[in-house]
Amino acid sequence: MSHPLLLVIGSGPRPMRGYLLEQTAAHYPLLLINDAPLTWQKPYVIDHEVADLSDPIAVNTAAASLAVRWPIAGVLTWDEFHLMAAARLGHCLGGRPGNTLAAVAAARDKATSRQRFAAAGVPSAASTWVHSLDAAASAAERVGYPVVLKPAAYAGSIGVIRVDEISDLPAAWAIASAGAAHQGPEGDGVLVEEYLDGDEISVETVTHRGVTSAVAVTRKSVGFAPYFQETGHSVSAGDPLLYEVAPVAAGALEALGITQGVSHTKLRLTADGPKVIEVNARHGGDLIGELVRLATGISLPLAAAALACGEIPTLRPTQQRSAAIGMIYPPAEGIVTHRDLRPGSDRHLEHFQWLCDVGDAVTLTPSNTTPNNTRAGYAVVSGDSAHDTQQHLADVLARAEMKVTSVVPRAA
Repeated sequence: MSHPLLLVIGSGPRPMRGYLLEQTAAHYPLLLINDAPLTWQKPYVIDHEVADLSDPIAVNTAAASLAVRWPIAGVLTWDEFHLMAAARLGHCLGGRPGNTLAAVAAARDKATSRQRFAAAGVPSAASTWVHSLDAAASAAERVGYPVVLKPAAYAGSIGVIRVDEISDLPAAWAIASAGAAHQGPEGDGVLVEEYLDGDEISVETVTHRGVTSAVAVTRKSVGFAPYFQETGHSVSAGDPLLYEVAPVAAGALEALGITQGVSHTKLRLTADGPKVIEVNARHGGDLIGELVRLATGISLPLAAAALACGEIPTLRPTQQRSAAIGMIYPPAEGIVTHRDLRPGSDRHLEHFQWLCDVGDAVTLTPSNTTPNNTRAGYAVVSGDSAHDTQQHLADVLARAEMKVTSVVPRAA
């Protein structure tokens, strides 16, 4: 084979992760360890094993079987919950390129992250790690309301909630602790943090042998207060904000010991300057990598694959455009009875995807039993400028229609 062979841990769901597998497979022969038999992934992999991805022994056994059949050059995952498994496999297979277990664990555990940021002088939120409602109440009084509760090692804003006053704390604690009950083994408990007021962004970076290059800045829309559901993202090539926030993101990665790979660092632009919310030592979700490609021409999936195989990634921009994604949410809670995208101009529409079917139950408000609300779909558009792109996105989202029938409880 002309290219090194790469082992991927977990494909993820096709609507949000399919582009990662597709772009990587176009240049690297791929092996896959997945938690279910292959379906849509078949055209992109040359061999695979099925294993329980939450079981390190099962993952190692699957990798050993593939290593007998193929010369594995590197290990990669796009999933937050498989980062430790990928790091362990990289070491077990003879020191394949990657981060140390300690660095990955520090990024996964937000309590450790905060400690390292503070020690390195990286601006971030004041934070206290707690395991009970009483401890959360004491920490919130010290920090001062409003505060943010978040599981120490979850992802996707699940269980993250703002608390404006002490009377709201018990209900918020139920939601945050429910999210914490399902987080990975790299962290436990809940963080009580200072609320950072300001626009939310993320910095998409590529780190090679300890040197970090900031590729793009992603501007975000966040809704459903007091929750922090990301409702949209936009990327523009040459965004001047990148030069302001890139050093902060690089400092955060250095503080954690991240020396290799693609990372996604969230920040808030406060009155005191940019402050770090968290570091994810992997690609950003919500097709952010695809937005980067559409705006700049840089493929973050290929950069991650190159780094995992010990190669130097290509990071030179080939275009100067903008791209954005907007999430579609149901108009109410209940059962979906209709969904459609009305006809219109699709010249700037790159991707459109429904994430629910007619007959599905959908929710709007997270709770301690459903720690995230339902996204009904999404649209990705591109344009020559950020302003034009937002107009294109608004047009598509206005044409997406959905009807929901409320669920009427049965009489006893």
